[in-house]
Amino acid sequence: MNLRDFVKVLRSRWITVCVTTLIVVLGAVALSLLTTPMYQASTRLFVSTTSGPSASDIYQGSRFSQERVISYAELLMGQTVAQRTIDKLGLDMSSQQMQDNVTASAKRDTVLIDVSVLDSSPVRARDIANTLSDEFVAMVRELETPENGAAPDSRVVVEQRASIPSDPVVPETARNIATGLALGIMLGVGLAILRDVLDNTVKRRETLEELTGAAVVGTVPLDKERRKQAAIAYETDNSGIAEAFRKLRTNLQFLAVDNPPRVIVVTSSVPSEGKSTTAINIALALAEAEHSVALVDGDLRRPMLHKYLDLIGSVGFSTVLSGGATLDEALQKTRFAGLTVLTSGAIPPNPSELLGSQSARNLLSELRGRFDYVVVDSTPLLAVTDAAILAAGSDGVLIMARYGQTKREQLSHAVDSLQSVGAPLLGAVFTMMPTRGSASYSYYGYSYKYESEDGKPQPRTDRQTSQRPVAHDGSSTTPKVGDSRADRPQPTGRRRRQL
Repeated sequence: MNLRDFVKVLRSRWITVCVTTLIVVLGAVALSLLTTPMYQASTRLFVSTTSGPSASDIYQGSRFSQERVISYAELLMGQTVAQRTIDKLGLDMSSQQMQDNVTASAKRDTVLIDVSVLDSSPVRARDIANTLSDEFVAMVRELETPENGAAPDSRVVVEQRASIPSDPVVPETARNIATGLALGIMLGVGLAILRDVLDNTVKRRETLEELTGAAVVGTVPLDKERRKQAAIAYETDNSGIAEAFRKLRTNLQFLAVDNPPRVIVVTSSVPSEGKSTTAINIALALAEAEHSVALVDGDLRRPMLHKYLDLIGSVGFSTVLSGGATLDEALQKTRFAGLTVLTSGAIPPNPSELLGSQSARNLLSELRGRFDYVVVDSTPLLAVTDAAILAAGSDGVLIMARYGQTKREQLSHAVDSLQSVGAPLLGAVFTMMPTRGSASYSYYGYSYKYESEDGKPQPRTDRQTSQRPVAHDGSSTTPKVGDSRADRPQPTGRRRRQL
């Protein structure tokens, strides 16, 4: 992982880093609040030895005192002086508990000993520190006094007595919070990297192309408005998602110039990948370019197109296949120019058998003859076999992959299902791409190309004539229905009607 990849991980996983850091800091705060405050009282002892009047005697006496200091520090933290202090003060604790709260340290190359005592009570901490020092002075006198009662060679004096501490030394709240912040950031970054390494969802264009073996022909940004209204009004809408579908339409038209796909099946690996919304808007984008388009609901299990487009769903695909209605009776015009919809009809008990029948193939062939494009919204590939059956009789398949949700193995199995029936895969489409962050593809800077005199953006009303070549006399060179020019394929059925 290089620096750029590391920055991308942090940008995409910043919530993980922030939440982890917050949890650790809150844990540090909770630990500080739950810890019993401890107060520290300190005394200082001075060790001296008797020495002669000469400089040599003084030096030897000083060296003797420094050697004694280390031993005295150990004795101060020992059991004997602790028990004598407990007995003196009448404390309700064991000598081990006393030892755990007493610290004695000797300063290097000096004859001084610092004694520190921790206790939950500031007054008791002071009393223990002073009593402990006094008892140690008495104990040293006993140990250093010779049996003949002569003056001891070494003595200890309490140079500084303890006072009542005003503030607790435990817990150290500021240090705990700072430590928690540092640990939280490190742990959060580590979890972010671990999640990225273990993440098996599709997030990169290269990964999507490698798994599908086809090019990415479109990227659809996330637009929460599509949850309320799936269809985009292209005549007045120039938002980022509208431009994304226009770009997808252009890519579809140039996939095979000599023999462009006209019956296109839209599918996905699993549900909730934006399949139906994408199918609707591909059909609308093609209709915007003055093509006649039929949108077919090939999902005979959980049909959704009639709900999204406010159409009648009881008469449709299954009704025509069962002979309950003719195709002309089942086709429904929409409020969008150039778009005709064949809803699913009544849900049959055997959708797979119905879609795999010769009647279904004949129906799609008839639609091919009537319309420039036929867009079929099918079922997810891993759920049932319906999509694979429809794909086998189509000109090509567009497979959806939702950014950050579609798993790699799901996509691989879905592509295997298409390959097993020999269905041609036109390309893959990234859906619900984030509009912010390193993975986003921004179209919003180009939503409004022209402005009026007052500086306000003007929506497009000319059906995107800027996308079509214009002749010198100002007329559009786009072939209309019935045009004899061969730069756009003409359906066989329309040629028969014109003859």
